[in-house]
Amino acid sequence: MKIYISLDMEGIPGTFNWNQEKENRQQVKALMAAHLQTVVETIKDSRQNHLIDEILIADSHSNGDNIDYSFTALDERINLISGNPRPYYMMPAFSEEYDRVFLIGYHAGTGALKGNMDHSYSNRRIHKIWLNGKRMNEALINAAYAGYHNVPVTLVTGDKTLSEELMAPDAMPWVSYVTTKEAIAKFAAKNYSSLVVREKTVEEVQKALSKEKNQYPLYKFEPPITLKIEFISTSMADVACLMPHVKRLDGRTIEYAENEYSVMFEAIMALVTLASTADLA
Repeated sequence: MKIYISLDMEGIPGTFNWNQEKENRQQVKALMAAHLQTVVETIKDSRQNHLIDEILIADSHSNGDNIDYSFTALDERINLISGNPRPYYMMPAFSEEYDRVFLIGYHAGTGALKGNMDHSYSNRRIHKIWLNGKRMNEALINAAYAGYHNVPVTLVTGDKTLSEELMAPDAMPWVSYVTTKEAIAKFAAKNYSSLVVREKTVEEVQKALSKEKNQYPLYKFEPPITLKIEFISTSMADVACLMPHVKRLDGRTIEYAENEYSVMFEAIMALVTLASTADLA
């Protein structure tokens, strides 16, 4: 069995805004490592431990430099992906060889009401994002990439609002979920007791390992797939249209169609990167 862990920051217990990360980065890194360690220790203590060949951790927040390499000393089966830019941003080196995916420290999608640090890939660029008419967040977009490879997402940890997004009937209501906090506002959160979060994490990791791979549902999109992004500014839509086959819908909104989800997955990051070059003056 191979387990793939994609690690983000905004849904980690103890975090609440991006200034906290800028002013006390070591504290935020320690919070990420502590939550991740609970996940890994529970995997090691599980009845399935002897079946596990690899635990691949993709450090997927910002530049992918949040988890120190020393973390791999916890177990010889742990491998760590760090650094950015890279292909398939939050799911690098992922393939059908993996048996299940854990999305750790994830957050609500852009524009969510009371989503702590809500955004989708870029708080400064993307205003709204849809796939086949459905409002998306990072967890769903990444889960669909796993589903494209016929691999289930079996565990998510993050804020209460993300839980509500994922429990929608057309999302992933089956997934094991650990609620780490609830938003008071975008940059304020009621973080739950670390003891309670740890206990719940142990419980849900065990559930996420309890079945065979083919017993978990898949979240995926059938082709054709249509992406729509509403950017923060018209200039971002201007530069996004430099990518071939992008259609302009209005001043800030573009559309892109593709049959292969793996191509769509990369196209999203290409469009976000293009938008970062826009002149906002």
